[in-house]
Amino acid sequence: MIGVIADDLTGAAELGAVGLRHGLRAEIVRRGDPSGRADLVCVDTDSRSCEPAAAAKRAATAAKMLRAAGAKWIYKKVDSVLRGQVTAEVEAVMKQLKVERALLLPANPSLGRTIRDGQYFVHDQLIHKTEFAHDPEYPRRSSQVVRLLAAPENFLLRVVNGERSLAAGTIVIGEVSTAADVQSWTGYCNAEMLPAGGSEFFNALLAGETSAPPTVAPFSQVTGGREFFISGTSTQRARQFVQAEKRRKIPVFSLPQELAWGAEFTPAAIEAVTQRVVAGFLENPRVILAVGLPSVRDVAIARKLSRSVVQVAEQVMRRVTVASVFAEGGATAAELVRRMGWSRLTVLRELAPGVATLAVEGDESILLTIKPGTYAWPAEWTSAPALC
Repeated sequence: MIGVIADDLTGAAELGAVGLRHGLRAEIVRRGDPSGRADLVCVDTDSRSCEPAAAAKRAATAAKMLRAAGAKWIYKKVDSVLRGQVTAEVEAVMKQLKVERALLLPANPSLGRTIRDGQYFVHDQLIHKTEFAHDPEYPRRSSQVVRLLAAPENFLLRVVNGERSLAAGTIVIGEVSTAADVQSWTGYCNAEMLPAGGSEFFNALLAGETSAPPTVAPFSQVTGGREFFISGTSTQRARQFVQAEKRRKIPVFSLPQELAWGAEFTPAAIEAVTQRVVAGFLENPRVILAVGLPSVRDVAIARKLSRSVVQVAEQVMRRVTVASVFAEGGATAAELVRRMGWSRLTVLRELAPGVATLAVEGDESILLTIKPGTYAWPAEWTSAPALC
């Protein structure tokens, strides 16, 4: 069994889907121990928004659990643009596993996310000049990679391109511009270090670990039944998707405007929005519930908006039988899973990079598809008519 520690649900699902490409049975564990039936166990520590000490404790606990469960090796998944408590969690896992080196490759060049000359680029733009500069919780205000990370407490932090020595006591961030760069870095990994980073590094490591050739399942529309899209993010991707669906006459419901100013989402307001969404399902097989408000930079309000969307979604799902749920945004997906009490999920298929469909243990009637807010839904969903 191979273990993965991710700080959010979308990251855990993304790497579970990568494992599926290589023929591995993958499960996501949020509470409790692994089932013992999976080749790849991805633990969601739900620590992206934690303080450093709390995030480190959760990561170390996950590493201890995976090692006790028999993991041959463990990968620390981090956000591809280094949001969250990256260094605190990497250090905690290193100490738990008693290793003195970590190789950190967060970049995903196939998605336009690269590191060169010590700077982070998104589609050849410096990251602090992209929409990541406006992230309410972790705004990327510099393109210098070392400034995107908190300083480690017990290890050195180095960005490396040319001379690739990985000295003891060091967390090395590898520069990556192409898929070939990712592949070349895998030759420097061994059992005495912690591999950490994004999905493409993990994919390259699995390519050398498994005998099955990597495959990506062809796109297939989710089987019949009601589709419920829940978007708790205001990224450009999310706004584009909602606008496209509106043009296709798909019913879209949004939160009250006053919530963007910090107003409370009262029980009466929650019920009013819930009733409108439930009514939308009476005549339409696909319904979208989105924030529908301008981007906010206040962290507390941004978190509250995501939770508010899920508050309504939960009420809707208690009243309407939904076959397929699509959650957009890591915080949104995590809050939904928490509210619904889903502790273990099985990865069924990868629909696009970072977009994974999961089965809910104990509730086989629902398929859950999730993705990060900055990733795209498969184009086929927005060009094909809704199910009927």
